[in-house]
Amino acid sequence: MLDVVVVGAGPNGLTAAVELARRGFSVAVFEARDTIGGGARTEELTLPGFWHDPCSAAHPLGINSPAFRAMPLERYGLEWLHADLPMAHPFSDGTAAVLARSVGETAASFGPRDAGPYRRLVEPFLPRWDALVRDFMSLPLTALPRDPVTLARFGLVGLPPSTWLMRRFRDERAKTLFAGLVAHVMAPLGGFATGAIALVFALAAHARGWPVARGGSQSVSDALAAYLKDLGGTIHTGYEVKRLDDLPPARAYVFDTSPTALARIAGFGNHYANFRYGPGVFKIDYALDGPVPWTAPEARRATTVQIGADSTEIGTALRAASREGRAPEKPFLITVQPSVVDPTRAPAGKHVFWAYGHVPSGWTGDLTDAVERQLERFAPGFRDLVLARATAGPPEIAARNANYVGGDIASGAVSGLQTLLRPKLSLFPYGTPHPAVFICSSATPPGPGVHGMSGHNAAKAVWRRLRRT
Repeated sequence: MLDVVVVGAGPNGLTAAVELARRGFSVAVFEARDTIGGGARTEELTLPGFWHDPCSAAHPLGINSPAFRAMPLERYGLEWLHADLPMAHPFSDGTAAVLARSVGETAASFGPRDAGPYRRLVEPFLPRWDALVRDFMSLPLTALPRDPVTLARFGLVGLPPSTWLMRRFRDERAKTLFAGLVAHVMAPLGGFATGAIALVFALAAHARGWPVARGGSQSVSDALAAYLKDLGGTIHTGYEVKRLDDLPPARAYVFDTSPTALARIAGFGNHYANFRYGPGVFKIDYALDGPVPWTAPEARRATTVQIGADSTEIGTALRAASREGRAPEKPFLITVQPSVVDPTRAPAGKHVFWAYGHVPSGWTGDLTDAVERQLERFAPGFRDLVLARATAGPPEIAARNANYVGGDIASGAVSGLQTLLRPKLSLFPYGTPHPAVFICSSATPPGPGVHGMSGHNAAKAVWRRLRRT
């Protein structure tokens, strides 16, 4: 009998498997697809030699993850690559606000009236960042806080809606950049704890940047898998699990799946019936004949570029997709241009580029024209560089990754109490009605992103149970 079986070889499932194997447990991972990776994959989606990330591409939470930092992943091929700027947000006048490694450079890009408020917002937390990020990403409490005072101060700033946080700023540049940070998790700007989301992304950029992985996001998954195998774990691909009886006997089972899939496989009935999924995304991967012709020079130096004229336009786009059930006319876009720093991603002189906008859950339309109109506003001539494009709306995204129900790449709505307490209102979110079955996907805290902390936290719950039994 195995000690632990993990279902799903995404970053969280692999992290949970590694954490348990490191502690001497026998572990096997079963993945439905023929390759591992989940939301961290790299594929030739357009033309030969152009390597795209179907989902996550830039990794501010990955490089800052306490779980990843405790593993020797660099020995297994993971290398973080940094552009001159972690992130840029261009405006129609040809300028841009930026998230730079330097707090001063970031503050200066907001203008003189907001430089001081921004410094006062972030500088108190940076010296204590490592303890803060560990405590924040361990909520609900899977370990005693290392720095409860800083965590409490962070909560006072971050738990209110991001619209409250933006009142610190007087000009639109800072407000727009912060609105875009909240939109990375597809959350409404006025939602509970959205201030914390924006602040975590900003602090992550100052602490260690927003890198891409050399060779693509698949490198993250491959490094975790190689480490697991060296620890004695095994991985089985092309193995779809439809019920618990499909799995070998084990003392514990850990699911890196959606709550919906877990309930179906384990026979939990309506246990997760109240879990809400959020809006979907429409994503386009481009093969380009050259770099994106951004009007703002700062955008040419960044791996991640946010697209939205102002905070009002961003808020309108989010409301259209999440509350009004329609695709926005001017979608807010998150874009990543990995080949700015990684020439292995495209043939010489060519580039790969990735963009997505928010749409209603399960939406079946085509957002390509709206996306490219937005890009042309800030990068005139963009369409002239397109060699090929691969589009994916919510149905295609859900077909690629069953955890993304309705095209929701956050694996569950980031709104209300579900922002922190997911998939159910519980202080023990990784447990299930069956004492030997656990869940570790992005539907559990701390939520979406390639950081492995949901798997890390779930592994703690598993090894505590195994030690007791």
